[in-house]
Order: sequence, then C-alpha cells, then structure tokens
Amino acid sequence: MSDAVINFEGAREFIRQKLSTELSPKLSYHSLVHILDVYNIAEKLAEMEGVKGEELTLLLTAVLFHDSGFLVGPKEHEKISCQIAKEFLPGFGYSAGQIERIEGMIMATRMPQTPLNLLEEIICDADLDYLGRDDFWTIGHKLFTELNSNGSTLNENDWNKQQVSFLEKHHYFTKSAIQMRKAKKDHHLEMVRSKLLPES
Repeated sequence: MSDAVINFEGAREFIRQKLSTELSPKLSYHSLVHILDVYNIAEKLAEMEGVKGEELTLLLTAVLFHDSGFLVGPKEHEKISCQIAKEFLPGFGYSAGQIERIEGMIMATRMPQTPLNLLEEIICDADLDYLGRDDFWTIGHKLFTELNSNGSTLNENDWNKQQVSFLEKHHYFTKSAIQMRKAKKDHHLEMVRSKLLPES
C-alpha cells in the first residue's frame, strides 16, 4: 500500500474535462462516451471479481486514461496514453510504481490484447464488453464511421469481413465477462457471418 494519498477524484475530473473539450468530433467510437462506458463496466467486473481499495482505484484510473492518446491521434495511441498518464498523474499523488501498473493495464488493451494479471484482464474485457451486448450493432457502426472518417474506404462487406475475423480471434478473459457476454458475442459472430456476400 502506498503512503501517499491518491487524489482520484481530481485525476478523474481533469481527464474527463480534457477529453470532453479536446477530442476530435470525428471520433464517433473512441469518444468520452466510450471511455465512460468502459469505466462503468470495469467497475461492475471489478465488483464481480472481488477487486477493491487501491487496486480498484488504479484500474479505474487506467480506464480513464486508456484512450487519451487519441488526443494526439490513433497511431500508437496506447503508448501516447501512457505518456499522458505519466505526465499528469504524479500531480494527483500517484507514485511511480502505481503509474507503472496503470501503464501495464493501458498497454494490455492494445490489439491483440495481452493481459498478464487480473486488473489487465478486467480492463481488456471492459474495453470490448459491447461485443457481447445488445448495442453491438450501434457501437460497431460508430467504429465503422470513425475508421472511414479517418481515411479508410471500407464498404459494408469489407467491414463485415473485418468484424468476423476480429470476433473469431477475440475472447474474454475474466470468468465474469465470459459468463455475462460470451454467448451473445458468439451469436453476433454468426449473424455477421450470415451477412457476408459470397466471394466472386
């Protein structure tokens, strides 16, 4: 346990304000809405997995900063998110060791996801929670729109192919996420497969 008192509320308000005013409006998926969605799910998964105290604070801090790299751009955004966390979190009482753990969680969300401990598993599962939810189609469309506004020229069939490939490779890590989301995610995979146009 660290002796320093973390000012989590201050860090949360700081990054929320920064994201809400500085993120590009073209980010229809990687928006503050996404970050707050991941935050709510991470909180829920943490409770189900028995995570509390300082561990929970570090997890939720990592969630709030995990896509802050999009303030600069999509390329290497996880590394940039780590740099932003490293720059600002000491001012809110976070120790070097705590920031290192937060960076580990942020980097775990990079595709393909590579979590090495429970907190990293939770942030990874929360980040892609929507794959196994009813709003899968709505959120997926936001990502499709964002990619195309960022220079991609995906048509719907290309996008569906990408989705099939992604869903086939993806898996949830925590018991809680598997229990809550796997069945619906598998169902979505079948539905997206059924939309693919036959190869000419």
